[in-house]
Amino acid sequence: MGLFALSWCLLGQAQAAAVVSGPAYTQDGPFSRDTVVEIARKLSQKPYKAPDKPLPEALDDLSYDQYRDIRFSPESAVWAHDDLPYQMQFFLRGLYYKDPVEVAVVEDGQAKHVAYDPAMFNAGPMITKPLPSDDVGFSGFRLHAPINRADYYDEVAVFQGASYFRSLGRHQNYGLSARGLAIKTADPGGEEFPAFRAFWVEKPSHESNSILVYALLDSPSTTGAYRFTIRPGDNTVMDVEATLFPRVDLDKVGLAPATSMYMFSMNGRQNADDYRPQVHDSDGLLIQNGKGERLWRPLANPRELQISAFEDTAPMGFGLMQRERRFERYQDLEAHYEKRPSLWVEPVGNWGKGAVTLVEIPSQSEIHDNIVAYWDPAEVLKAGSEYSFSYRLSWGTEPLSRAVRVVATRSGRADIKGPTPDRLFVVDYQEVQPPSDKLPQAMVTSSSGTISNVVVQPNPNCQGYRVSFRLKPGDQKLAELRLELKFEDGRQAETWLYRWTAR
Repeated sequence: MGLFALSWCLLGQAQAAAVVSGPAYTQDGPFSRDTVVEIARKLSQKPYKAPDKPLPEALDDLSYDQYRDIRFSPESAVWAHDDLPYQMQFFLRGLYYKDPVEVAVVEDGQAKHVAYDPAMFNAGPMITKPLPSDDVGFSGFRLHAPINRADYYDEVAVFQGASYFRSLGRHQNYGLSARGLAIKTADPGGEEFPAFRAFWVEKPSHESNSILVYALLDSPSTTGAYRFTIRPGDNTVMDVEATLFPRVDLDKVGLAPATSMYMFSMNGRQNADDYRPQVHDSDGLLIQNGKGERLWRPLANPRELQISAFEDTAPMGFGLMQRERRFERYQDLEAHYEKRPSLWVEPVGNWGKGAVTLVEIPSQSEIHDNIVAYWDPAEVLKAGSEYSFSYRLSWGTEPLSRAVRVVATRSGRADIKGPTPDRLFVVDYQEVQPPSDKLPQAMVTSSSGTISNVVVQPNPNCQGYRVSFRLKPGDQKLAELRLELKFEDGRQAETWLYRWTAR
């Protein structure tokens, strides 16, 4: 990604704006591909300063229902009357989203700040105080496009809350989220949440199938400049270019992080007292490592925090998948978990050595995200340096492959003997081509305990195979399991990985 350039005049305006009331970053003026990177570079050379724009009294301490009672007026959307393929709406500050976010629209190389106006919003009967009249900023924005119907603008992307954003594919509902950057995730000293402070959105043309969003990231540890090229469709694709400017050495950083929710499935209902068979936004971590091997790791809602690191060099892709797509496996007429998108991350270029890291956090509520996955580079990102990363995000269905894939994981008590009885595991695989005439050989290994009774059977119900085996844990409390299928004709299958822990 090329580095950005900005005139000293514009930099002077940005510095002056930090002192007076008004936008600190999105002043009206010239804008180019170089602008945000130069702002981030200069900002990284100064001590971190939290936003100094207190929440007005009318927006402070809003309840959840009150916040939802303030709605953006579609008639006030940017480009609402221009017959363009995209429209932009804004979110008010309040509730969980109290920090201000600046937004500018870019047209013909010129940026124009979008000022907050109370007329943009409709306040319902639960709002007893008038909305503020000053330019208090926004908490984020959303993009709309006719992704499902030619005559209606549905949401296709939302940027709101720290560096969180989300999207979806055609005929899907929102589910998991992405972030610009993760720092110190699951660290005992506490996680740091970098935030997008300002956005610049380019006005699309009438013929455009994409829209460009630039974002300025800031945190105590780093600044960053991001460029998103967003293309809605069956799978909504985002090409992301990021340049980071660490203020301190970053040794616990997560690139291209995804955040999701997993409560329980047919593989983990020990503590579930629920009429629904499964509840999750994602059911597995899929990795295609630098050697081309596809790894499938079913997600878990553990009793204690779990962190798994899958070391690799130059990964080809990874992401959190929602693989189960049948309504009857969820039975939820409101949430429709079968319509939640998968998120696939495809690095551009060689990301070197590191690890795809999976964090699983105990949770008792489906409203909380408890799953995080990201790339943790082995190299420390040094303070005072610049680092550029590019990657593609695909929101929708999982990436196509001819590999035999895992479609179900189930486990249960194998017998009733002993304080820690044997566990029975059943793993179903599905072919995308006609099943092999000869059954594959299953190779099962475990880091502890003993594996026995490995059986491979044809499974016509899923056009594939079923592998079952027993794990005798003995007095062990944890076992890392690995299952590989070997075919005589050389066809490839996903490698199944699983972490068993004693309950």
